[in-house]
Amino acid sequence: MNDDFVFVDECVPGIRWDAKYATWDNFTGKPVDGYLANRVVGTTALCAALERAQEKAAPLGLGLLLWDGYRPQRAVDCFLRWSRQPEDGRTKPRHYPRIDRAEMFEKGYVAAKSGHSRGSTVDLTLYHLDTGELAPMGGGHDLMDPISHHGASGITPVEARHRQYLCAIMEACGFSRYDCEWWHYTLRDEPFPDTYFDFPIT
Repeated sequence: MNDDFVFVDECVPGIRWDAKYATWDNFTGKPVDGYLANRVVGTTALCAALERAQEKAAPLGLGLLLWDGYRPQRAVDCFLRWSRQPEDGRTKPRHYPRIDRAEMFEKGYVAAKSGHSRGSTVDLTLYHLDTGELAPMGGGHDLMDPISHHGASGITPVEARHRQYLCAIMEACGFSRYDCEWWHYTLRDEPFPDTYFDFPIT
């Protein structure tokens, strides 16, 4: 692992994670190349910003749960290969109900060169500190649909408020949002803006 990369849970005490691409619970339907452990990795700068975000969320009774951070380039290449395979319908209803696999790239939900591979992008959500339950957000991780866009219509006022909380917290802590995905944020002053890493998560 690059010297500036760490396991986020070791640097941000109390943060929760569920590294979706290390599990069968993702849009490909199986663990993804490069994810050999269910851990989230990121730059030390990312971790410092996430610690500030966690501190801002706590007075609202909320905590952060991470789904992804650093993503090896080999995982992105795996997504590309998967998108060219015949449709089997296993994950389509949950993750891309209204588009074809190949359209994920055209519509900006998956990128051939991902900001995640630079180490300072995260996919995350909020949970309630008192119950541990995930906050309703109007769609789950990697729902590739217009309802996942910031400002989308068709979600409840409670879901919209939670999205606004997450956005306000992250932007106040130095992140920029990605308009197509309410869960996706990139550190504005990322330390490796032009480098795409490929070491596996082990």
